[in-house]
Amino acid sequence: MLINASDPELSRVAIVEDGVLDELSIESAVRTVTRGNIYKGRVSRVEPSLQAAFIEYGANRNGFLPIAEIHPDYWKEGVDKNADPRTLKISDVLEPGREILVQVVKEERGTKGAALTTYITLAGRYLVLHPNSERHQGISRKLSEEERRAVRAILKQLDVPEGMGVIVRTAGRDQKLAALERDLTYLRRLWDEIRVRANRVEAPALIYMEGDLATRAIRDHYTEDIDEIWVDDPEVYARVKEFVHAVIPGKERTVKLYRGRKPLFRHFGIEAQCEVVYAREVKLPSGGSIVIDTTEALTAVDVNSARATSAGHIDETALQTNLEAAHEIARQLRIRDIGGLVVVDFIDMPTRQAKQKVEEALREACERDKARIQIGRISRFGLLELSRQRLHPSVEEVTADACPRCHGSGKIPTVEAMAVRLLSHIEDWAERGRGPQLVVQAPSDVGEYLINEKRDQIARIEEQHHISVSLQIRPDLFIPHYRIERHYQEGAQQKIEVLEDTTKVKKPPRGKKLKESEPIVGLGELMRDEAKQSTPWWAQLWTKIKALWAPKPKKKPAKKRRKRKKRTSNQRRRR
Repeated sequence: MLINASDPELSRVAIVEDGVLDELSIESAVRTVTRGNIYKGRVSRVEPSLQAAFIEYGANRNGFLPIAEIHPDYWKEGVDKNADPRTLKISDVLEPGREILVQVVKEERGTKGAALTTYITLAGRYLVLHPNSERHQGISRKLSEEERRAVRAILKQLDVPEGMGVIVRTAGRDQKLAALERDLTYLRRLWDEIRVRANRVEAPALIYMEGDLATRAIRDHYTEDIDEIWVDDPEVYARVKEFVHAVIPGKERTVKLYRGRKPLFRHFGIEAQCEVVYAREVKLPSGGSIVIDTTEALTAVDVNSARATSAGHIDETALQTNLEAAHEIARQLRIRDIGGLVVVDFIDMPTRQAKQKVEEALREACERDKARIQIGRISRFGLLELSRQRLHPSVEEVTADACPRCHGSGKIPTVEAMAVRLLSHIEDWAERGRGPQLVVQAPSDVGEYLINEKRDQIARIEEQHHISVSLQIRPDLFIPHYRIERHYQEGAQQKIEVLEDTTKVKKPPRGKKLKESEPIVGLGELMRDEAKQSTPWWAQLWTKIKALWAPKPKKKPAKKRRKRKKRTSNQRRRR
């Protein structure tokens, strides 16, 4: 595991297996991850048609809270707490102005606000605690039936408080009862702290914040197969080592501080592999490729044979390319963190047997994914549908903005098309009587095309509508940006009215300021306290003794500066 935290703007965590990038997580300082955060929010609006409420919790947009995600504790007085939420009306359950504790389950995407719930979940190393719901009891679906039976036997011995539920994570399958009890104790203390903090502040306020990327990665992705954890920042290294000591005792030696001259990812040879994450096309070993395009509704993956000629027969070539594509698609979905609906267009294969081989290869490649994946079958059109759980914003969403020129479409109008469009806008304003002078600011290539090729049409518009059209060429503008102004005289003053202006890039709205309150940081002080309590007294004493006798770093003696003698004017003249 490689943790690149030397740049404050962007943190990256990579898991490398035999020199190949297997997983990648990226977090931006500008676009922080809110999934898992707990807020004290206020009901802004109740929408009966949607059977949901909109919650003001301090983000750019109000969060969406459906009636099924509202805990009975927040229902109005007089409503039967045992009633089925599907039989109730949202207006009978919540009212505007009510303050409630909510957790983000889905990040904001595009124009959609975050999805919220009042059924809180707190994740530890081995357990997930549902502090206000007994309905969530179980074991990770990733475990085999034999492993589930063994974990179920230990789970029966765990003292779970009434009204709470726990789920044993994949990492907890080989753990003894003492480790699970320690994790449960920590999560219960964390829930108590959250409730105390929530009672002290007014909405909207951030109550609990998930830990940073490094600690989350270790909590969620660390396995016994990881031999080393390299960190390139001393401060993060100390925090990671402390966290590993708390949650995975005995594995502190695997955490190492990288001091090399080369950047961490370049030293281990995966920087080039990380760059592929931003590429639209990914090459396959046999010469084929996959092309990945993400839209608002789904992600489309197209498999191309290109120059794949390693197999002799065309059917064998198609099968081999599709098998390679299946493994690479599973890997790209994982490292790019692509969620939602994915449609794969495989190369046509004539037999059902070949299609089954590709389907099985894709299922096998997706088994190591932490996200839940549902995979369909290849249709007669060669299409396969799959759905992947959206754990975090994708790499593209974290590190990229929509292009201000093409607005994310990837295409811009041709010079000719842009000139015709602009000419249509000029005539439209002229017909509205917005004269006597229109000033059009256009990119160089569009302006030159209008002057050289559309001069007669501009003259016709001027003559027909009795106005003057002036073209201003602006080298700083690019297709499809332009500006149309109306210049007119009002008394003795020359005035300008902006009719159209596409040159300004709209900035996303900022989130509302939250109440001044220091949130509880996940995997923080409580976890450190828990680690101290779980460490024997003699080990704590020995740590203090070693700290007392540890050699202090030697300070370099300050260099003595030689005093410069003042020179006379005669000495200065000689030099």
